[in-house]
Amino acid sequence: MASRQQASLLRNQDDEERDYDMALRNFQSGAYRDWPNEAGFEGLGEERGPVEVPVSGHIPLWAIGSLYRTGPGIYTIDDTPKGTYRTEHWFDGLAHTHRFDITPDPDNESKVKVFYSSRRQSDHLVEHIRKTGSMKHLSFGQKRDPCLGLFSKVMGTWQAAMIPHGEKWMENVSVAILPNPPGLESESGNLLGNKTTVGRAPQSGGHRVPLPQSVWATTDNNLMKQMDPETLEPIGFATQSAFHPSLKGPLSCAHPQRDPVNGDIYNFNQDFGRETVYRVFCVSASTGQTEIIAELRGEGVHAAYIHSFFLTQHFVVLCIPASHIGWGGVKIPWAGNIVDAMEHFDESKKMKWFVVDRTNTKRGIVGRFESDAGFFFHSVNAFEEDDGRRIVCDMMRYRNLDVIQKMYCDVILQRDGATERFWEVEERAKGSMLSLTRFSLCLEQSNQPRFVPVEKVFAIPAPHAGELPTINPLFATRKHRYIYSLPYQGRSTMMDGIVKTDTQTREVLFWDIPKGHSPGEAIFVPRLPTGSNAEQEEDDGVLLSIILDGFDKTSYLLCLDAKTMKELGRAELAFAIGLGFHGVHVTASSKEI
Repeated sequence: MASRQQASLLRNQDDEERDYDMALRNFQSGAYRDWPNEAGFEGLGEERGPVEVPVSGHIPLWAIGSLYRTGPGIYTIDDTPKGTYRTEHWFDGLAHTHRFDITPDPDNESKVKVFYSSRRQSDHLVEHIRKTGSMKHLSFGQKRDPCLGLFSKVMGTWQAAMIPHGEKWMENVSVAILPNPPGLESESGNLLGNKTTVGRAPQSGGHRVPLPQSVWATTDNNLMKQMDPETLEPIGFATQSAFHPSLKGPLSCAHPQRDPVNGDIYNFNQDFGRETVYRVFCVSASTGQTEIIAELRGEGVHAAYIHSFFLTQHFVVLCIPASHIGWGGVKIPWAGNIVDAMEHFDESKKMKWFVVDRTNTKRGIVGRFESDAGFFFHSVNAFEEDDGRRIVCDMMRYRNLDVIQKMYCDVILQRDGATERFWEVEERAKGSMLSLTRFSLCLEQSNQPRFVPVEKVFAIPAPHAGELPTINPLFATRKHRYIYSLPYQGRSTMMDGIVKTDTQTREVLFWDIPKGHSPGEAIFVPRLPTGSNAEQEEDDGVLLSIILDGFDKTSYLLCLDAKTMKELGRAELAFAIGLGFHGVHVTASSKEI
């Protein structure tokens, strides 16, 4: 391991253009070449544990809880009838889930112990690939076998569209973690041959911390997979039709939104065919019942790949980016993956915004807006101003779809010149750099069904903002100031830093990351205020991030002070964890428990 880094680097708005240009120069000059990431993709094992992980430095007692993380864990499968099966896109690596338990040290009341467990989630899919040499179901970016003729493509399209419900649990679900979703109790533990007890009471005692009643993994289709909260064993699955029979469309959003007050879950289901329909729905935390609160169809409603959306105190905001899917969505089964089913980017395809009132007194679409063509994976947060007459939305926006191509494994792992070919084209490099963009939607100006322009308040360019953004979860649907994310600075083919962005002053604070250390999503754990008059400081908390040391081929759980961006402590593993996507920290006081 490298020596501890206690420094943080402060930059401001005057540095934005200079730092952006430096990141581009880094990519185009090949500064990433001596930053290894292979250990996050190759030879990854599971540790069913729990095993104790040595802690150095200090992890505060108020951060106790369980950190669940999910993402890819297997990329190659040997000895198939077609030779070695290789995953082509980062998003298609086969699912692997991890859990870090941060618990009080019984021998020292001022310290914590950390325990680690992990479990692969796609054993049956691995076995299928080993027997056949190919993926059974549709993928995000895995290329279809070029040897397939027209008849095989037609049959493959038919088979992909008609996957039996009983085989859906074999699909690869590895994007985000959803603890205790309401409305799925009847689906819990429904895998054939499951021997795991489900619906257990939260565990405690010994080294354990309270665990959720149920844990589900989500992705960008309508399937969810359940795992045992303790062993992480796959034990169940459900499609969104379990919530409501009308939620039968194939696509959805990997990031459902949870009302921070009552725990209700919101998402959308995307159906297509003769017309594209988005059904926005709410699952009540108190009753488990699901209500469809709006249907989006007609002008401006396109089949599209959408990874996230927005929630405020009174509204759901769905933005359809320029990631349109061909043939009204039907091209996905024909192409065999989402990437090849997307239409070419076109500046004329403006992003369309739909505002849905989610209150009991007035449900349905109350506003339609549009903004310049673009793309985003991640919304950050949204809040209301002027007594609900204005909605403010923050997103990590790209100017086009080029970012999707830079996440192919050959580009990330610097194989066969793919990295140089991608980054040497300046316009493509610029298209792969995001900006933290704030939009303002004035409901008083929205005259349905006409689309009116949104106001762009600001755009903070990379690397002063990055991917996998998080905030203090106590500020969800409230006005926030600080955003934490993982920037691309051009020193690595992956994200190569952790940055705190102040949306008020546009100052940014970087953790001074050691060379060769690739970060994972920085999950904010707030320090709860004490006393009846105590107020929550927005940046009073810690960030938990799994860091890959590409040189030592090991990983560690990093604990950063969210205020100063200086390291407090870490728990160091003797092996590498795959570079993953999203996670959640749950405690005994969490609404998810």
